[in-house]
Amino acid sequence: MSHPLQPGRLALGTASASFQIEGSSTADGRGVSIWDTFCERPGAIRDGGDGTRACESYTRLDEDVELVAGLGVEWYRFSIAWPRVVPEGTGRVEPRGLDYYDRLVDALLARGIAPTATLYHWDLPQPLEDAGGWLVRETAEAFAAYGAIVHERLGDRVRLWASHNEPWCAAYLGYAAGVHAPGRREGGDAHRAAHHLNLGHGLLRQALGDVEGLGIVCNLAPIWPEGEEAREVASRVDAIRNRVWLDPLVDGAYDDELLDVAPVLADPAVVRDGDLALIQGSADWLGINYYTPVRPALPSGGPAHTEGEAYPGAGAFDMVVREPRTDIGWEIDASGLEELLVQVHRRTGLPIVVTENGAACADTVIDADGVVDDQDRIDYLRDHLAATERAVAAGADVRGYFVWTLLDNFEWAEGYTKKFGLVRVDRDHGDLPRVPKASYRWVAQQAAERHA
Repeated sequence: MSHPLQPGRLALGTASASFQIEGSSTADGRGVSIWDTFCERPGAIRDGGDGTRACESYTRLDEDVELVAGLGVEWYRFSIAWPRVVPEGTGRVEPRGLDYYDRLVDALLARGIAPTATLYHWDLPQPLEDAGGWLVRETAEAFAAYGAIVHERLGDRVRLWASHNEPWCAAYLGYAAGVHAPGRREGGDAHRAAHHLNLGHGLLRQALGDVEGLGIVCNLAPIWPEGEEAREVASRVDAIRNRVWLDPLVDGAYDDELLDVAPVLADPAVVRDGDLALIQGSADWLGINYYTPVRPALPSGGPAHTEGEAYPGAGAFDMVVREPRTDIGWEIDASGLEELLVQVHRRTGLPIVVTENGAACADTVIDADGVVDDQDRIDYLRDHLAATERAVAAGADVRGYFVWTLLDNFEWAEGYTKKFGLVRVDRDHGDLPRVPKASYRWVAQQAAERHA
């Protein structure tokens, strides 16, 4: 098939997400999202922050697009805020929301930057959650209808689309562990959300027909058991973290071990006849977000890592996190990205894009001009870009590497306490000035060298 990302070369880009940067949460008819509601829950967000203001990108569109242009990268990945376009989730369409993304796409193209849009980066309209959220089939149907509306408006200029971003987080952090919006703890019923996210992708493919360039973005992870005795639990973790997404896309099935872990997926009232056939072969490409490996271990008797709650049915286990770590506490191991890319290429045969990779760093070294000297972030990016290139050399069809993220932003349950950006957003000043970091210059140099 023809593809907007060229085979045989690794394009560079950067990425962002609507709720994390846009702000203007009540402007121009935008509806309420589950993250607006979740942020109001006492203790849900580490610093009590919310997306009301974020980075003000909704009103500073051109300024932020200029920052992307200054990097010299070929691609910019952004997400559409569902409640900006369809405020209630279904029904009335808000033209001012579509107009904003229209302007964003045109601004990128005018600067020679290819736009890639993600339709769902977690900001579900609250009325849909009130009606059951991703636990009910109707949300998948509403998603496909919303996606078709956006594609009709932007599809003549946006050639690379993702249905969902990190559906594992949406399903299991949102409906099992309760640490992301909507903050529910439904145990094994969270597997319903996983299926309905898969179904939403398949229904979107059905709605768009033969349009090329539709993919899905998953935060897959290498699962490395801590010792032989942990292999069985690691396989169950792998079923929930990786195979629940890849198996329907490739095989049109949920495997036997997953059905043992998640028996609700064997319920014909949940996974209906035709669902899996709709999902199979529905992706033209696959996005992989990678930050850290996952190391399950048998329980030690102490408290399990809280992320373990997000694997309902996998059994009791601890999560081992080795040094070195980023500022958010995630283990740094670039070899995990190389291994993952090669394995997923062999499993799917799909073109792959590293749609997110980056590091939360403390950013404590700041010069007199306010420039962050983030050599630790540069080291992380250098090692992971090299790992991506090694995977390509090993035969993986990887066509893009996108740095997360352009701006320091609202980092979900961490609020504004963790910084991933190539650009510092100084929240100590009322006008939120943007100051490119040393890592911004490093990425720009990488881009320039590839164009030389």
